[in-house]
Amino acid sequence: MADEIKQTENTEVVEAVVAAPGAVSAEAAPVDRNRRGANRGGPRRGGKKSDRAPRAKPEFDNKILAIRRVARVVAGGRRFNFSVALVAGNKKGQVGVGLGKAGDTALAIDKALRDAKKHMIVINTTKGMSIPHETTAKYSSARITLSPSHDRGLVAGSAVRTVLELAGVSNVVAKIVSPSKNKLNIARATIQALQGLNLTKPTPIAQK
Repeated sequence: MADEIKQTENTEVVEAVVAAPGAVSAEAAPVDRNRRGANRGGPRRGGKKSDRAPRAKPEFDNKILAIRRVARVVAGGRRFNFSVALVAGNKKGQVGVGLGKAGDTALAIDKALRDAKKHMIVINTTKGMSIPHETTAKYSSARITLSPSHDRGLVAGSAVRTVLELAGVSNVVAKIVSPSKNKLNIARATIQALQGLNLTKPTPIAQK
């Protein structure tokens, strides 16, 4: 009998707690996600902004032409590295082609960028950032021809377009007149063609 009275009292206490206004069980209580994130070190709303300065824009833009995995045969077998060819330029008349090799891709890209900056050239362009005259160049089996064109923009493909875009040259028609598809050779042929530019077109030598 005493057990029944005690059980009835417990039931009445539980019902009274549930019926009480503003009483919410632990399971039904909503979770404050923002507070939970703050306790764990997460971002807080309305907090202070970062004091870090904005990242400075790099002086030269770059674009990767090709990434290859190369092997070197040693006594213990083969050692693999990565070879990266890229073009770097400031789009204001300076451009260069670089090649880098390393065991890691990021390190190879860094080496190629330093090589491109080391072999940077300055192009003799017109006021409209075009070329003053037609020029032709050959590197290995790659042959290209560059011709100025009025108000046609940049008409070029393959690695020639990449080099001319990063150099900032426009209103030029480029033509690859060889079957070579090696992007590195085509880019270096383009660099040679741009190096041969003069602000005044050379006059032909009069024959006697």
